[in-house]
Amino acid sequence: MKHYLNIYVKFLAQHLKRMLQYRADFLIGAGSFLVIQASGILFIALVFAQIPDLNGWSLDEMIFLYGYFQLPRGLDHLLTDNIWLIPSRVRRGDIDRYLLRPINPLFQVIVERFQIEAFGELAIGIILVAYAIPRLAIVWTPITILLALVFILLGSLIYTSIKLITASIGFWVINSMPIMTTIYNIADFSKYPTTIFPKLVQALVTYFIPFAFVSFLPATALMNKADSTGILVGSIVAVSLLSLLAYRLWLKGLASYQSVGN
Repeated sequence: MKHYLNIYVKFLAQHLKRMLQYRADFLIGAGSFLVIQASGILFIALVFAQIPDLNGWSLDEMIFLYGYFQLPRGLDHLLTDNIWLIPSRVRRGDIDRYLLRPINPLFQVIVERFQIEAFGELAIGIILVAYAIPRLAIVWTPITILLALVFILLGSLIYTSIKLITASIGFWVINSMPIMTTIYNIADFSKYPTTIFPKLVQALVTYFIPFAFVSFLPATALMNKADSTGILVGSIVAVSLLSLLAYRLWLKGLASYQSVGN
């Protein structure tokens, strides 16, 4: 564990050095995320300018949910964004270099790049949550704060696991990127209360592709709209099943991988 932590720190240091050489790219990337999120917030504000609430959710509650949604997604984006490149590297035969090193191949993929632009997502999430908290009847005890942080970590792991599952399909199909994009974008449903969608969509994002456990269900628990214990147990079960499936599929893909070289 200590060995991998040292390697992780060295990879991070090298990546930060590269980023410092292209500061304008970082600022543009982070700024673009801020603009995208600002458009989403504007959309919510326009909706609430026409209606008093959205299926029982007030504007302040929606802002909290929207902001909380950005935190696990931003964390996943920051730390494991390189998983998106697995399908293209399988096609080009670039997986070879991971297999030749005496380090876990998946670890190498993850630490190879850090998406620093994700700080834009994290910043907007923190700002929105901080704005909404004083306007909501949430009692923030040390237990509540710990629960919120645990939910963020579990939500991030759900993102990462689903991303790895869809990326690993690339070992058997020519290009799994469209599959990755389609499944990953289903997470956008959890920006809003899933109860406003048809029953089929609610079942999809809760039991089959459990993005509801990323933000909507944790937000309802933190705002005392639902039982936090049941949601926490559900999140742990979802992470356990997804992470196990993701890693097993990754290993099976590596076993079937054939280099494009001679």
